[in-house]
Amino acid sequence: MKRYVIKRPEGAQGEVPERLARYREELNVEQLAVATAPGGAALVIAGAGSGKTRAITYRVAYLVESGVAPSRIMLATFTNRAAREMLRRVEQLTAGGGDVSRRVWGGTFHRIANLTLRRHAAALGYDSNYTILDSEDARDFLNVCVDEAGIDTKARRFPKAEVLQDIISFANNTDQPIAEVVARRHPHFEPLTQQIARVDRLFAERKRERNVMDYDDLLLNWKRLLMEKDEIARLYRDQFQHVLVDEFQDTNKLQSEIVDLLAAGHRNVMVVGDDAQSIFAWRGAAVENIYEFPQRYPEAKIFRLESNYRSTPEILAVANVSIASNRKQFPKTLRAVRPSLGLNPALVPCHDADQQAAFVAARVLELRDEGIPLEDIAVLYRSHYHSLELQLELTRRGIPYSVRSGVRFFEQAHIKDVVAYLRLVANPRDELAWKRCLRLIPQIGTAIANRIWEQIAYTPDPLALVVRGGADSAAARRGSGWTEFRALLESLVADDARHSPAKQIEIVLARGYEAHLSATYENAESRLEDLKQLMRYSARYNSTEEFLGELALLSTERYGAPQSLTGEDVVMGGDEDELLTLTSVHQAKGLEWRAVFVIWAADGKFPSPRSLRDAEGEEEERRLWYVALTRARDQLYLTYPLMVTDYNRQTVVQRPSRFVTEVPPDLYEIWSLEEETEPAPLVLTPGGDGGTPDEYVN
Repeated sequence: MKRYVIKRPEGAQGEVPERLARYREELNVEQLAVATAPGGAALVIAGAGSGKTRAITYRVAYLVESGVAPSRIMLATFTNRAAREMLRRVEQLTAGGGDVSRRVWGGTFHRIANLTLRRHAAALGYDSNYTILDSEDARDFLNVCVDEAGIDTKARRFPKAEVLQDIISFANNTDQPIAEVVARRHPHFEPLTQQIARVDRLFAERKRERNVMDYDDLLLNWKRLLMEKDEIARLYRDQFQHVLVDEFQDTNKLQSEIVDLLAAGHRNVMVVGDDAQSIFAWRGAAVENIYEFPQRYPEAKIFRLESNYRSTPEILAVANVSIASNRKQFPKTLRAVRPSLGLNPALVPCHDADQQAAFVAARVLELRDEGIPLEDIAVLYRSHYHSLELQLELTRRGIPYSVRSGVRFFEQAHIKDVVAYLRLVANPRDELAWKRCLRLIPQIGTAIANRIWEQIAYTPDPLALVVRGGADSAAARRGSGWTEFRALLESLVADDARHSPAKQIEIVLARGYEAHLSATYENAESRLEDLKQLMRYSARYNSTEEFLGELALLSTERYGAPQSLTGEDVVMGGDEDELLTLTSVHQAKGLEWRAVFVIWAADGKFPSPRSLRDAEGEEEERRLWYVALTRARDQLYLTYPLMVTDYNRQTVVQRPSRFVTEVPPDLYEIWSLEEETEPAPLVLTPGGDGGTPDEYVN
């Protein structure tokens, strides 16, 4: 075979050095080293706020200006939007017009996989016009497979499609057997492992027969092409002369293997990420991918981006000390580019959860008066249920807010389910509550629920009628579910529970609803935490009617019409743009605000107890804490209650989070809260003089 080398015009070869002058003006020294790195393997450890997107963008521009054809570059990002924005900027830098963004293979792993498979699906037995199933379609298909597998879901509670989808997807993306995933993530379904594996096999067979792929199949089949089809593998190893991957710390095992297969020949692979921000292990992300990169590529050059353009030196001082406690990491020290504002992060011990909510709401209003708009303020928390008291307080004060971490607390399906039981006990003529509870009984759908309601609706006491068996004929042949429902209602109206909303919630959970969560939702543990928090909150009320009355008033006072139970929720209350952000830390990754509150910074809350089952879990929790701290630009507030009340109305003393106490106290400004109506402080700093403390409030 004759080899022919295309000669470039002389001017093209000489342009890069001239353009380097502009690169030096627009990049710092660390970013410039990344952008202009020679070929070969490279690992870029990009600290929070260090301008990694800028570095990657200039890297692509540098390659194009060095004569690399855009079509020979693959840029894998975690959103297609991120890739589009980077490539638009590359076009501006290279004056390449729309040609660059069209020719670079940029986007998510799934997008690039789809582009590849449309060309080569036939090699795997698919037609090129295969259909991609979205998550909802895949769940519907799984239900069909459960039926076809002949599994009797009535005889024993079998995982719903959402849970099956979680098990199968996690197994695919982490290369683990179904049995291992079930044992670790859903141990209550271990006796059903063989049936679940049978559904998985049938699901795979039927997808191929119907010429459809779900999202996981796109990656699995891309990997198969690269491993099993030598000619196609060579084509793409040659096609992608430079492979760049953003957010590498969030890749899973399958994605990392694809990267290695594509770079197997030339080894021109640059991965960019921050091990300190790897927080998605529960979703299948493998932080080992970034840790082990130097072992897989011993020749790799390691670059560090440590100049932080986001936060003040005081905020970074706390973040740096905190993350340094992780034993396994690429050491780095973020350096603030911005000058000091003279504000240490505030550590705010509060008397209880109500005072914590009152403080945050009051301080938010003060910040707005000081010139920081609401949309530049955020409240972060470890778990969604931590926002309960705050959502109520914000609603009382008329402060508009959006919830990025899900829907409003009391509008979540599982909260509404459990509250429905309390509603029908408080008001046995509540038609909506009855129908909602009836539909939760196995083998009872909308038609049967309506029939039961019609039979009991006009009786003097529908609840008493059902408890004594007066509606059994309408629920004939409904199995043990109906009998268990009657027993549940009988327990709810017993003397020890009738006027205790906390006791009633406890009964609902123990008598079937916790099992329902496990079978229905892949995030059952998180939903159970929500309900336990609701139980603790309800313990302050002397009657179920009082508890329900406040919820109803708060829900209608500012919420207005019922909202969808999916997507981001916005509570309107003023200018559309004037919304305070409430979000879990996971949902806040990649974002920033001028002022950030991290609430419930207490041991047992942050870190989450269920994440502390092993050392790796604690280290991931500390990375999550680090992500929370580094969202703040100007002001950072860390709050925690000193006392909490459980659902038995017992007071429990709270300690600050271990992540708080492993940082020297002099890096914080510890605040002492006083109530306007109280002559004495409710919470005192050590020494009580308002000066710099030398220990924490415990």
